[in-house]
Amino acid sequence: MNTHSHQWSEKETEEPGSEKIGERGSIGVFDSGVGGLSVWREITRELPNEDTLYVADQAHLPYGPRPLAEVRQFTEDITHFLLTQGAKLIVVACNTASGAALHYLRETFPEVPFVGMEPALKPAAEHTQTGIIGVIATPGTFQGDLFQQLAVRFANNVKIHIQPCPGLVTAVETGALDTLETRALLRQYLLPMLEANIDHLVLGCTHYPFLSQTIQEIIGPNITLIDPAPAVARQVRRVLAHHKLLVSSTRKPQHRFYTSGNPEQLATAARALVELNVTVKDWY
Repeated sequence: MNTHSHQWSEKETEEPGSEKIGERGSIGVFDSGVGGLSVWREITRELPNEDTLYVADQAHLPYGPRPLAEVRQFTEDITHFLLTQGAKLIVVACNTASGAALHYLRETFPEVPFVGMEPALKPAAEHTQTGIIGVIATPGTFQGDLFQQLAVRFANNVKIHIQPCPGLVTAVETGALDTLETRALLRQYLLPMLEANIDHLVLGCTHYPFLSQTIQEIIGPNITLIDPAPAVARQVRRVLAHHKLLVSSTRKPQHRFYTSGNPEQLATAARALVELNVTVKDWY
């Protein structure tokens, strides 16, 4: 543990007349902030009986501009915490963190199943009619090796118009989903893509699905928006099934939320973004 490490103090809670939460095993989900809630939402739709643990590392938000080594350290610290809380599988619900640290985490924690995010270049490349696709993401996602590997593997025969989008993560974190400022930012990022004749737009950051309605209004109905979260949720199901970790009974799940930032900020965002009333705890 280095200077970035947190001292975990949160203890498992118990339900009256029930086993400890965590003994059944939970799906751990983490992001730099509230963006991973777009993935959490799809996981809970796909697997409605599973317990979840969600960590928002809002003290270090945004990950996009940070050095990759620093992001790796944050993800390692969060993984340690999730494991102490009974995570049976961990979803890296952040494109920047997946690009920077997914391979590293799998090497560091070989016994833990991980599911990461990757920009959905494959379906965009397979279905494009114009041969030109767009990807919006944070600068950190485009810096990582994962994006370059995906581009070579799945999109060799198409033109990829990439657009880093500084400011959008902060807009989602602060609830500014449809303000004049956010619309101006989106137009600045998206209009060059329209001029380039893209017909598919890949959302390469888990925060961006919360801007989908505004994005679709700007790009129009003829451009297909691709959110990878539903595919990630299906992959979580497959990995849990492979490891024989799926919950077998129909039961009321437990969802726990933690942040390294302001708990009320995450609770407010959960209400606004996924219509969920939760108590958020500190994890530092």
